[in-house]
Amino acid sequence: MQHIIDRFISYVTVDTESDSSSNTCPSTEKQWDLANKLVEELKQIGLEDVTIDENAYIMATLPSNVDHEVPTIGFIAHFDTSPDFSGANVKPQIVENYDGGDIVLNEELNVVLSPSYFKDLLQYKGQTIITTDGTTLLGADDKAGITEIVSAMEYLIQHPEIKHGKIRIGFTPDEEIGRGAHLFDVKKFGAEWAYTMDGSQIGELEYENFNAGYAKLTFNGKSVHPGYAKGKMVNSILLANKFISKLPKDEVPQKTTGYEGFFHVHTVTGSIEESVVELIIRDHNLKKYEKRKKLVAKLANKFNKKHAKKFGGPIVNCEIGDQYFNMREKVEPVMHIVDIAEEAMKQLDIKPLIKAIRGGTDGSQLSYMGLPCPNIFAGGHNFHGKYEYVPVESIVKATQVIVKIAELTAAKAK
Repeated sequence: MQHIIDRFISYVTVDTESDSSSNTCPSTEKQWDLANKLVEELKQIGLEDVTIDENAYIMATLPSNVDHEVPTIGFIAHFDTSPDFSGANVKPQIVENYDGGDIVLNEELNVVLSPSYFKDLLQYKGQTIITTDGTTLLGADDKAGITEIVSAMEYLIQHPEIKHGKIRIGFTPDEEIGRGAHLFDVKKFGAEWAYTMDGSQIGELEYENFNAGYAKLTFNGKSVHPGYAKGKMVNSILLANKFISKLPKDEVPQKTTGYEGFFHVHTVTGSIEESVVELIIRDHNLKKYEKRKKLVAKLANKFNKKHAKKFGGPIVNCEIGDQYFNMREKVEPVMHIVDIAEEAMKQLDIKPLIKAIRGGTDGSQLSYMGLPCPNIFAGGHNFHGKYEYVPVESIVKATQVIVKIAELTAAKAK
């Protein structure tokens, strides 16, 4: 277990925060630091065909060790971390034999990871937990996934008695800003199906995710000296606020769960002359998703009809687009790939938690690119913030799931 801990810590202490404002791939130069380190490590453990392209996409091969034909499968994870919270100067803390009480992450700042608020912690009483120091995220999303894939490949190389077919692995940049699969070469990868190791708590197995879109609304105003503004000033900030108030008030992330969709206003910037509202639109049901997009467009049109004449033109410009779609449509025709993962977990005494992702993964985009790609737990909790943690035993179990899937795929192909 110490070997896995050391490997994980060696990854999370490398800053790989991505940047949505950048047009390059990877979006930040520092992602190359871990990418290059991974390439060398993959070669050292004995993988073949280790490549990294000009955009930092990494691929490698573990050759088959059986003489019968087995489908080529893949395992994929991303090495960037979220720009929502700092991933620089990560200082992991290791809590051995967790006693079920509060974990003081940072005494000076009074940052406490408590099971009274984060109830999932109690599942891991008696285990070894890796946390942050209360000032950064941890990076288990998705460096736990990378740790699991590398460790599983190393284990299979060291244990040739475990029979498996050809396995391809892939590590991607920029997943956290929605671009992780954009330049992924599915043909070069050459797998019939794959699994992203990018879920949360132990047992998660997911083949459904949100249909996802975005909207950007730019409200135009007119700035006039407030002492002489009557009948002249148009305050774009107030218009933006009024628009937000027209969205369904209970259809927001903090009031929805399961298959319930939402509108999420995540950025508002503004001045009298111009204000911008950015939101994301989510729903598992495609018809409901399309209806949500139409509602945003309809509200924008109403604003223009009401104010355009007085303003002398459109008072709001509305841009709406799609980000990714529910992978269920692409995975259901090949449900045996989910069944294999479920059987692997059961053989390892892990209770499968088959549920829909309230988000998306590289796997959703890859599925629509011709690579069906369900998602498997990586073990972490409370991603994208200072309360992030991961039980080491969950990383070990996820590693074992990868090995078992490889073994089952070869056995079922006989």
